[in-house]
Amino acid sequence: MNNIITKNLMEKRTMKDNIKHEKNAIKFIFGLVTVIMISGIASAQHGNAPAGHVNIGIKGGANLYNIHNDDNTKYDPRVGYHFGILGHIHFNSHFAFQPEITYSAQGAKQTVGNETAKLNLDYINVPVLFQYMFDNGFRLQAGPQVGFLIGAKTKTGNNTIDVKNDLNSIDFSVSIGMSYVFPPTGFGIDARYNHGLSNINKNSTAKSTNWGFQLGLFYIFGYNRK
Repeated sequence: MNNIITKNLMEKRTMKDNIKHEKNAIKFIFGLVTVIMISGIASAQHGNAPAGHVNIGIKGGANLYNIHNDDNTKYDPRVGYHFGILGHIHFNSHFAFQPEITYSAQGAKQTVGNETAKLNLDYINVPVLFQYMFDNGFRLQAGPQVGFLIGAKTKTGNNTIDVKNDLNSIDFSVSIGMSYVFPPTGFGIDARYNHGLSNINKNSTAKSTNWGFQLGLFYIFGYNRK
């Protein structure tokens, strides 16, 4: 499948494998949510200890995503959005890590003549960011991210085709960026770049990887910058 937007569906893998991957993804996400929430409750009961302190937050914003192909096929970026929850966990006054669970609308588009084909990819992304926190509210952050594909469709005019079975269900990437929290409100702004490492194609010799920029706002509950 040299062109994952315009090429017809290739031979599908069995539904049994897809269901297994989706069940494992759900278990992983549920486990991470449970850990974040339990840690947040424990931290709230022991709020005087800076090390290990956990705050829960919400976030959302805009995406600008594209797909890189090693066969030099060029696409245009897709504008999308993301939203989800985060857990901000302090090691000490300057170092922390931040696991997140977000829905992310990604993909790309390609225009040939007067017709535009869109590839709409829906992911549940789980980044784990390591942060250095400055005293003035700025933070530098980087870390790995795993994405779970929950939907994939191509759309050309009024024609929509489900291509989820042509793509790999798990996507690995790295994230790097910075954020700023407005003391002592708990509101902040976040900007990052996500660089895909794994091939999203399942049935092709061409390697295609996700990459994109995200800009969003977040709110951390119970934030208190001392």
